[in-house]
Amino acid sequence: METTDDLARLQAALDAHALVNLTGGLGSGKSRLARRLAVAAAVDLAGDDSLAGHGGLAAVRRLAAQPGGLLLVDSVDGPGRAEAVAAALAQAGEVPGPASPGRPGPRPVLLVSRLPLRATADWGGRAPVTVALGPRSAAAVEAQAREAGITDPEAVALVVRLAGGVPLLADLACRALHAGIAPDVPGAAADRMAGEVLERLGRERSGQRWRHALRLLATVRTGDERLLAGGPALFEALAGLSLVRRERLGLTVREPYRSLFETAYRWRRPQAHEEVRSRAAGYRRALLSERTPEPRERAGLVEEGLFLTGDPLVRTALFPPAEEFSRIGPARPGEADDIGRLMHRWAVRGGFDVRRSERIVERWLDDGPTAFRLARDREGRPVGLAALLPVGADTEAGIEPLLQQHATGLLGGPGSGGLFLGAAYGADPVVHAQVLRDILGQAVRAGHLVVSTASPDYQALLHTLSFRPHGGIRDDVYRCGRRPEVYSHDFGAAGLPGWMGALTPDGAGSPAGGPGIPAQVPVPVPDVPVLVARALARLGDPAELARSPLLARPGIGSPAGLRTWLRDAVAELAAADAPADAEAGAILREYYLGRSRTHHQVARRLHLSRATYFRRLRRGLALLAARLPVRTG
Repeated sequence: METTDDLARLQAALDAHALVNLTGGLGSGKSRLARRLAVAAAVDLAGDDSLAGHGGLAAVRRLAAQPGGLLLVDSVDGPGRAEAVAAALAQAGEVPGPASPGRPGPRPVLLVSRLPLRATADWGGRAPVTVALGPRSAAAVEAQAREAGITDPEAVALVVRLAGGVPLLADLACRALHAGIAPDVPGAAADRMAGEVLERLGRERSGQRWRHALRLLATVRTGDERLLAGGPALFEALAGLSLVRRERLGLTVREPYRSLFETAYRWRRPQAHEEVRSRAAGYRRALLSERTPEPRERAGLVEEGLFLTGDPLVRTALFPPAEEFSRIGPARPGEADDIGRLMHRWAVRGGFDVRRSERIVERWLDDGPTAFRLARDREGRPVGLAALLPVGADTEAGIEPLLQQHATGLLGGPGSGGLFLGAAYGADPVVHAQVLRDILGQAVRAGHLVVSTASPDYQALLHTLSFRPHGGIRDDVYRCGRRPEVYSHDFGAAGLPGWMGALTPDGAGSPAGGPGIPAQVPVPVPDVPVLVARALARLGDPAELARSPLLARPGIGSPAGLRTWLRDAVAELAAADAPADAEAGAILREYYLGRSRTHHQVARRLHLSRATYFRRLRRGLALLAARLPVRTG
């Protein structure tokens, strides 16, 4: 969002309303933008501690009572300040309404604050219209750095990263570099910047104790009163800061200030920083294991646990240091065109064949847009999406082409169900991270997630998150030179604490974060038909067959022995007298032993309906599993 757009929005609001509130985070450029307007009179309340009728507030009352052009009231921040300004305007007779004979219309007033004033005072019928100022683009911050004399590419990149779209932070980062701090020491630069930010926050809260607590809160991302361990008064002091929001699991510091404070704390006290993060991770695991939180809270605890792993890839992909404005929810009727537009961009970004991708999307849209979740910006425009299909008989046609030989075990076995992720897209890294976190939250609620992806970045992230790899599928379905890889993960409530513990750097999996008991993440044991399906899918790969648990069965012993047994068993089943058994054997022969085909190609070749095909397929795998030799005696 650029300054010219912000100026036009602000001017349009003032043209239509007598009382306007320009709001945005500390250092977002509010005052600079407001002073680009035709201001007739201005009052800055910064440093005015009097709420009893002196100083700046008295000037507000006096100037608001006079006719004239735009009155700018800046720095309406801090305890009681919004209420005092509202009272001053009321006393001045600043009541919006039409002009009367002999009396001019209401003088336009622009109030500048860090938080929306409608949230901090009772304005009654005089409630101001809010205009929110968002972050600047990375390109704008880069231009700001170069204008400030920062030209080294590494230094410019540091400014962009630490600023997070906030002009003040970009300016402070440039000053830190000009002071001689090297660009490869971000902690030192952040420490210098954080000191200035804390001083500016001082006008909102007196005292010093909250300053250290703010660093701790930034380190843990979200904290309740017990986790912050400072008592109700300190918790309320933090909650009253403009940079702090109340969320489902407690208080959180807005980005990019959160990242700034944590980076500074890690540089200044690295061991203490690690101890704080470790204790918080243990606390989150304890909440997951000692209670039975409802699904939404459970998903939130998992999200916080992922953040507390501190893994660089997880932090980059899921928690970028920039403020988020999008909201995510189910796609609505009539949004198919928006879905098609975003999926087209997803295909182009991934280097996929657009026509092939469109055909897959059409299958996902067969039953309407319910398979998609959309991220929408402040104006409600879709800017990101996830193709997230519930796994079931009704969705197999859209899922199977992206699972192929893995479909049987993942769609029909006891570990099936849950959700299937086919695509994720965000217009920028911040939206993309929101989409990915929403996917994980939905997966925690559903209990299981299957992913098919040709993206190396996604594959690396899934490995980092300890998803189970099932291998590549047979076809390059997107014609991008890469076959999709298939992964799955069980998000059952019982296994979440151990999984979260295993993701921490030391693998400390005790629910309370206690001394180094290695996490034992429960891994479901596949049933025998699933093992048969996996072995059939890998008949041509001796290395993969060598890892099959079926080798332990008597009389098999080796990959070659397993291959021979499976081929003979399929041939016998296809020649069975019972028609259903023979159909099951024919399916196994065509799909696993014949030419490379998808399930639906084989179903058409054998003239079977989709439902009958998959019933016969599962029947065949179950029959082969029942015929496997077992030890006796």
